[in-house]
Amino acid sequence: MKKILCLLSTIALIVSCTNDKKAKNNKQESAVVYPETKKVDTVDTYFDTQVKDPYRWLEDDRSKETEAWVTKQNEVTFEYLKSIPFRNDLKDRLSALWNYEKISAPFKEGDYTYFYKNDGLQNQYVLYRFKNEGDEPEVFLDPNTFSEDGTTSLGGASFSKDGSLLAYSISEGGSDWRKIIIKNTETKEVIEDTLIDVKFSGMAWKGNEGFYYSSYDKPKGSELSAKTDQHKLYYHKLGTAQKDDQLVFGGTPEEKHRYVNGQVTEDNKYLLISASISTSGNKLFLKDLSKPNSKLVTILDHTDSDTYLIDNVGSKLYLVTNLNAPNQKIVTADASNPSSDQWTDFIAETENVLSPGKGGGYFFAEYMVDALSKVRQYDYDGTLVREVALPGKGSVSGFNSKKEEKTLYYSFTNYNTPGNIYTYDIEKGTSKLYKKPSIDFNPSEYESTQVFYNSKDGTKIPMMITHKKGIELNGKNPTILYGYGGFNISLTPSFSITNAVWMEQGGILAVPNLRGGGEYGKKWHDAGTKTKKQNVFDDFIAAAEYLISSKYTSNDYLAIRGGSNGGLLVGATMTQRPDLMKVALPAVGVLDMLRYHTFTAGAGWAYDYGTAQDNKEMFEYLKGYSPVHNVKEGVSYPATLITTGDHDDRVVPAHSFKFAAELQEKHAGASPVLIRIETNAGHGAGTPVAKTIEQYADIFSFTLYNMGFEVLPEKANTNVKG
Repeated sequence: MKKILCLLSTIALIVSCTNDKKAKNNKQESAVVYPETKKVDTVDTYFDTQVKDPYRWLEDDRSKETEAWVTKQNEVTFEYLKSIPFRNDLKDRLSALWNYEKISAPFKEGDYTYFYKNDGLQNQYVLYRFKNEGDEPEVFLDPNTFSEDGTTSLGGASFSKDGSLLAYSISEGGSDWRKIIIKNTETKEVIEDTLIDVKFSGMAWKGNEGFYYSSYDKPKGSELSAKTDQHKLYYHKLGTAQKDDQLVFGGTPEEKHRYVNGQVTEDNKYLLISASISTSGNKLFLKDLSKPNSKLVTILDHTDSDTYLIDNVGSKLYLVTNLNAPNQKIVTADASNPSSDQWTDFIAETENVLSPGKGGGYFFAEYMVDALSKVRQYDYDGTLVREVALPGKGSVSGFNSKKEEKTLYYSFTNYNTPGNIYTYDIEKGTSKLYKKPSIDFNPSEYESTQVFYNSKDGTKIPMMITHKKGIELNGKNPTILYGYGGFNISLTPSFSITNAVWMEQGGILAVPNLRGGGEYGKKWHDAGTKTKKQNVFDDFIAAAEYLISSKYTSNDYLAIRGGSNGGLLVGATMTQRPDLMKVALPAVGVLDMLRYHTFTAGAGWAYDYGTAQDNKEMFEYLKGYSPVHNVKEGVSYPATLITTGDHDDRVVPAHSFKFAAELQEKHAGASPVLIRIETNAGHGAGTPVAKTIEQYADIFSFTLYNMGFEVLPEKANTNVKG
């Protein structure tokens, strides 16, 4: 059969050709006519090298011109998406599969046990509670009532020491800027004025008296894109106005850091202050809250490690650190002299990455073994009590509780197993199934296989490949290769409704554990940073080549996908190897590597990326892979659907806008290169379920349609059209 781009006369793809929408000259005729994007003569000079930036005007998120451009791009994109015959079928299936009760692991606060639940298609999870096991749970906090369209979400929640008070933050339109509301948990009444202009903050209670939180001064200009780089820690005492909140840390040039957070120990004796200039590495300070006007004590005065407090017993501190231990370990120190030269190993580093929790008077050391979870239980003397028997191979979370608890709850999942919740008897070491979701998906029909393949330089990279059992390795299976590869983030197996729908259609999901992530500790992370960032792209390219050579798929049925730093991954891969894939799906991507650090908190990503201002070598390296700067005239790029949100103030949408403009100007092929801009939405967290379902219906239908499918693969007799 003919490819979709030859079907212009028979499908309902109607794009109005107004004066501002014109075909590009000297190119193969395309089914899509893009809006014209004006170019301006903006030039920057880096180390005597001039770099043009013709779409700089799209960085102004407050301008009417940018707003009009967004509207026109969305008109073209949604006109195209509406023409896909099975788009609504996918939306219906996503809605149907999504419509089951989803419950979080419970947790105890004061006299109540709390848990989050979504009845099925609610836009936001609801916080419930009960006093005694067997009681009918009551609604405690329903974020679905925050706004009519579901775009105001719950950002975080923190209970006071005795559970009588709750401080919770809300995000409006997906923004990282938050408001904090304080509630009496017994009466459910809001008891104070709302705190405003809070960003990248926890809420650490000091007893029931007040709490610590973090924020920046409100920036001049756009709060969605203006640079924010001096984070400050405040103390809010209940009964006082926010303007009177005490500045605890971050108010001087010497205390200037991009990320500052406070943590109060469970016994309320100490405040720990973490201060970072980037997303990796932190200084650490201690304040004795039992002594009025006590001075800060320095634990670490450098950012050469990631170190935080996990617990204390009196003045004995238990710290998790990767200082001289790339895979992390737990050490002990005394609060009277806590500097690193006084530390004693408590749980030593192993060959596997440690992510510990605590509860019931024990530590739970979770290890990643080739991205799969193993858990060991230790007492406070450092003695191994047992290795915890887990339900299977996958990922666990939730091995945390208060010291007095006898039971904790944890969840277990993998790529084909919806999250099950288990109770764990802390003394006996036994698990019992607590909640199993009732979902219209049969895990026994699917399988996950872990493979190892060689990257360009010979490094072995693990990858999980999940699909229906019995698929034929004929090179014609629609495949999504998903990656991230940065910021010490580990991609461990977890169930996703959207991925389940993809696999129902005969699709393959492949997830490699690229360098830059945290799966093998700090060395693995560092191997994908700064002038080693190309390793990440090479790992991803090698994953695609493995899938193709092993006949899982082929170039015509491969899509690459990733978000944020993963959006950079997709942008770099598709510009370096446009021949490798049929479809590219960069989401909320960091795509202008010469200017990323000039927006909001972007400069904090310099540990991973470096900046164009560092030195000539770093500038040239970044320019060499920056997706916006590496779109070439006359190259045929894969079908591309760029996705972003107009309220994304973490990775500002200008990245995606400029990349789309470059592609639409220079792309020589007939495959569509479109941008889908979600309005009143941010970086992703808190996105309403209704919007999420629409987004994935569009992403998957675009992907399959551009692989040549006219009907959903699940409905076809063969897995591809002829």
